[in-house]
Amino acid sequence: MRYVDGFVIPVPQERLAEYRRMARLGSKVWKEHGALAYLEAVADDVKPGRHTSFPQAVKLKPGEVVVFAYIVYRSRAHRDRVNARAMADPRLAGMNAGNVPFDGKRMFWGGFKAFVDA
Repeated sequence: MRYVDGFVIPVPQERLAEYRRMARLGSKVWKEHGALAYLEAVADDVKPGRHTSFPQAVKLKPGEVVVFAYIVYRSRAHRDRVNARAMADPRLAGMNAGNVPFDGKRMFWGGFKAFVDA
């Protein structure tokens, strides 16, 4: 079964174009290094819930949008190899927590083993 890294990210609306440029570069880098699929999507029908929701999970502030993203791999071992190569790619060398167009402290992510893959 395949393996998926998932991400939920609060992005200021005014920096969404900058984020999109960063995401396009990320897509290119990860796919060149072996990722099977790479998707970034901006919230369209995401409302605060009664107990929890995407906006609540990232403590969404006025003027921000939620971005949901995922990268697909053949396996966790494949993910680890691809991520190591991607993170060492010189095109990402200048990217760090201080110069990305979102608040990384409110971002969350995780790795998931697929158990239904249709």
